[in-house]
Amino acid sequence: METNNTINVMPRIGDNAPAFTAKTTQGEINFPTDYKGMWKILFSHPADFTPVCTSEFMSFGKLADEFKKLNTQLVGLSVDGLYSHIAWLRTIKEKIDWKGMKNMEIQFPLIEDITMNVAKMYGMIQPGESTTSAVRAVFFIDPQDKIRTIMYYPLSLGRNFDEILRVLKGLQTADNFGVALPADWHPGEEVIVPTAGSCGVAKERMQSSEDEMHCYDWFFCTKKLSKEDVEKKLYK
Repeated sequence: METNNTINVMPRIGDNAPAFTAKTTQGEINFPTDYKGMWKILFSHPADFTPVCTSEFMSFGKLADEFKKLNTQLVGLSVDGLYSHIAWLRTIKEKIDWKGMKNMEIQFPLIEDITMNVAKMYGMIQPGESTTSAVRAVFFIDPQDKIRTIMYYPLSLGRNFDEILRVLKGLQTADNFGVALPADWHPGEEVIVPTAGSCGVAKERMQSSEDEMHCYDWFFCTKKLSKEDVEKKLYK
């Protein structure tokens, strides 16, 4: 069997985010060093001047203030050149009116990656989908520059931005409150209390009303965490 030595394995959850320097529409950046102490969302798109990517950039632009309040820096990437990026973003601002979004000015950096070095470093080039374009990857990177969540979408499917925000809020909530989060969790819903270290302790917790805790069994306990308390911690 032949192997393709040019394929890069993507970094994994818990790894340090691979560092790089790159030209962007907002000047040169050193990633992730320039955004130390912040959450980072590094995402790739296949190409400028394409419809799915345009819809996504407008969605990111619409939510830019929300990400900023969550202490999160957006950084985009494609394998197009800087002048293509600039012309495309200008077209979005001056010509595209989609779903009530218009005059959309993208102010977060968009990386020029003609050599595909960064895309390969992050495993964004997946030959089964395309050898010349990055797939739609999303890397959630925490203030300590650790990769916390990775999402991948094919070229033909736009991302779910409600889910991107939900994941970001969920990661920050888990960190700030020392809890886990159940399926389909949104701020204001019950959270999971980490399992106690022993069955004896767990059984005691099942009989306790502390923190309005409810136990379905010794290994599955939840408690209330208000949306207001979550937002006080998360929003800057």
